[in-house]
Amino acid sequence: QVQLVESGGGSVQAGGSLRLSCVVSGYTASSGCMGWFRQAPGKEREGVAAIFSSGYRTYYADSVKGRFTISKDNAKVTMYLQMNSLKPEDTATYYCAANPWGCGLGARDYNYWGQGTQVTVSS
Repeated sequence: QVQLVESGGGSVQAGGSLRLSCVVSGYTASSGCMGWFRQAPGKEREGVAAIFSSGYRTYYADSVKGRFTISKDNAKVTMYLQMNSLKPEDTATYYCAANPWGCGLGARDYNYWGQGTQVTVSS
């Protein structure tokens, strides 16, 4: 059974930083991708960042480029999202997800999801 568990969310002031973690178990795909998504109240879930299983290629939404960094530690089976220069519009529930066959920022392509962690950025 595949499980993804996020942690690291919280409340910060604008300009602050947070690092999200996603611990994965039961997932053995050597190809495909893992990603971070977010959903604010009343809005659709959007892709934030994604990383190939090999780690050699990453994708970022334009809204977070230069501020967020996705990475993964295969030994620890953990994916991270370092978020710097946070803005109030980054406030959302953040989810990690896994796609065994492809890569990108489309939520529909991902098969496995965590339960989410809340990030709140105040101005």
